[in-house]
Amino acid sequence: MQSRYPKRPPRLSLVFNRFDPPLYFITICAFNRKAVLASSFFHSHFSRVMALQSEKGVTCGEYVIMPDHIHFFVQCRRDYRIGPTVGFLKKALSVELDRLSIPRPHWQPGFFDHIVRSDDSYREKWHYVYMNPVRAGLVERPEDWPYSGQIVPIQF
Repeated sequence: MQSRYPKRPPRLSLVFNRFDPPLYFITICAFNRKAVLASSFFHSHFSRVMALQSEKGVTCGEYVIMPDHIHFFVQCRRDYRIGPTVGFLKKALSVELDRLSIPRPHWQPGFFDHIVRSDDSYREKWHYVYMNPVRAGLVERPEDWPYSGQIVPIQF
């Protein structure tokens, strides 16, 4: 007898067909939330790593590097799984933290991810990310935060 319940919720197939590849909102955090990420050296390394990954099918759009975490939007080729992709990115980003003599471990286990399903959701998430340095009291205006930007424009 065939089950009347699908193996995967049908709404996900609609999302994946509309946004191919899907757009993820990702947050990764420094181990024990140590404030070790917001520096010009790390920002340059992040930009280089993400630009190189764009050539390999992992496209980073807008991002904000906070002292103890990073928010970014990313699309991956369909044959990439987001978990191993984020794991690889953490390892690649650790190269600069090692060079800066920041002791390991560098990253909290896991990460936060959210599939962006609409233009409104994207705008809401980006506004949250963009205003993060202001809410944290690091700058008065979001455009004054030096550790943010866009690697590749992502068409949504």
